[in-house]
Amino acid sequence: METLQQHLLKNFGYSEFLPGQQQTIEHLLNGDSAAAVFPTGGGKSLCYQLTALLLPGVTLVVSPLIALMKDQIDALVKRGINASRLDSSLSADEYKDVISQLRNGSLSLLYVAPERFNNERFRECLQHINISLFAVDEAHCISEWGHNFRPDYLKLAGFAHKFKADRILALTATATPPVLEDICRQFKISTECAVRTGFYRANLTLDLKVVAVETRDEQLLRHIQNQPPGASIVYVTQQKTAEQVARQLADAGLPARPYHAGLKTELRNEVQEWFMTTDFAIVVATIAFGMGVDKPNIRAVYHYNLPKSLENYSQEIGRAGRDGKPSICRMLACTDDLNVLENFIYGDTPDASSIIALIEGFFTHRSVGEEQDVSLYSMSFEYDIKSLVLRTLLTYLELDGYLQGGTPFYADYSFKPLQSSRQILGRFNGERKVFVGNLFRQAVAGKIWFKLDPAEAATNLGTSRERIISALDWLAEQQLLEVKVAGVRQSYRITRQPESTELLAADLHQRFQKREQAEINRLQQVLDLIALNDCQTNALSTHFGEQRNKPCGHCSSCNKNNDKIAENWTVRQSNNLESSFWKQVTQLESEHSVILSNPHSLTRFLCGITSPKLIRNKLTRHPLFGSAEKLPYAEVLQKVTSLELAQ
Repeated sequence: METLQQHLLKNFGYSEFLPGQQQTIEHLLNGDSAAAVFPTGGGKSLCYQLTALLLPGVTLVVSPLIALMKDQIDALVKRGINASRLDSSLSADEYKDVISQLRNGSLSLLYVAPERFNNERFRECLQHINISLFAVDEAHCISEWGHNFRPDYLKLAGFAHKFKADRILALTATATPPVLEDICRQFKISTECAVRTGFYRANLTLDLKVVAVETRDEQLLRHIQNQPPGASIVYVTQQKTAEQVARQLADAGLPARPYHAGLKTELRNEVQEWFMTTDFAIVVATIAFGMGVDKPNIRAVYHYNLPKSLENYSQEIGRAGRDGKPSICRMLACTDDLNVLENFIYGDTPDASSIIALIEGFFTHRSVGEEQDVSLYSMSFEYDIKSLVLRTLLTYLELDGYLQGGTPFYADYSFKPLQSSRQILGRFNGERKVFVGNLFRQAVAGKIWFKLDPAEAATNLGTSRERIISALDWLAEQQLLEVKVAGVRQSYRITRQPESTELLAADLHQRFQKREQAEINRLQQVLDLIALNDCQTNALSTHFGEQRNKPCGHCSSCNKNNDKIAENWTVRQSNNLESSFWKQVTQLESEHSVILSNPHSLTRFLCGITSPKLIRNKLTRHPLFGSAEKLPYAEVLQKVTSLELAQ
């Protein structure tokens, strides 16, 4: 047998493993599940890519990063490795081709986003596939105490078990020791198989400076102009800031372009391709940029705005200097950023009234065992809870044993025959021919497309909905029909009635408040790092479980080039609004008492924090929306509460 080093050289062109890679791969080849905590750029992806070539069956890679999927797949295909992805950008023919390869066993690696498991057709397909390795990238998202918790991740451990994956690999660059413990517990990974490599990178210089908002643009420009030419990323918080800063840099003669989620897909791809192929390119981006992008010669990463956590900060600076050459990581810390970052946090905590309405809607007048299917999109507006927060609430109810989620399904199917019905039916005999003919008769004909309700068709034909879906999928694979789906709905079965809907709602609200405080604490950790007089590099390493005995010698504190930071530098000045303003607010509240029904909802409105009901009722266009965004949330809430009490 060839050694792992020989496989590494033969398939990937590397003569040596990076720290932790071989140890992780050996755990997997021994049949054990494993966790890999490597710094950004530490070679996590090779752990599952090489392992996939040495195992039978398919390696299923779960990642939220479409950019990572595309780049890795392109690189693997060039090396003769059969890898593909399933995402919404694929055409119908491309989707069919990937599924066909998955079913016939010719695919080595398949990349999917965690949301792909909400697709009933995909889940049905996996029931018949040999998954030798279930790899989960950005695995910190599974932990409620991680910095980027995603409810879809909470269910991944259950899916890996349901589809009988032989082994699991959890990968992340930003797991603190408690988060790694949580990852191992949920995926049932032995602590002996959790591989953590060093966080410290000697070639990165951390330069953290406190700046005034009036001079920040000038300082950023000066720093970039004084830096030797090289690829750079400037991180900002908001899309409008990305556009504004990129324009300022371009006007100064620098090759700068914005990148954010609000751009069209074609333009985002164009900017990314430009950045990857240009030695001196500057991308001014929200955190939507850089995830999974492997450009080794990024010489500088600037934080124009404060990062929201040390985890985000470490992940973003980790994109610099992957070639091992010196690189600068410069933060322009400004207290004006705190309001925006805090508002993002407060905006994700639903009102207690919204939670109790949701609980009563699910459980009142319903009994254990009763099933219901819902549209999460409609529920978000009905209860005024953001979509991601709503899915988190429902996931909590599942994990606490109140609900059992069924397979998400599409309520509306449409198909377009690619051959005549006589030709299609001519391919069948006996009962199958009768079944397909009857199925076609259940559809409502349009000019080109036929509409079909699978549940209604199953009832009328006395069969299961699953058989209807399987028949449509088979006909589509055989290119006899073109099938489209819409109207995704989620089914739930009540498994336990709450003793008190009020107490359950209060408990859930408390959990969100606890997460809210945890996020505020994460932001405070960033401020503490900036103000630290000791080695900042060592403090960041300690946060991620690596103890260093000697100062790094090249951070702001070690270099003594960070101006002495006053202890009260984060104190924000109040911006008292006129009494006439608050009279307008009182009038607004009386006009929209149902939507702005409590101090928190009114405070979010004034601070410019959107909600489903505000959007639907077009209140985000109201002149007062965001009128107090320059004030700290807590200060606005205190004032609004005093107005409520005065009434």
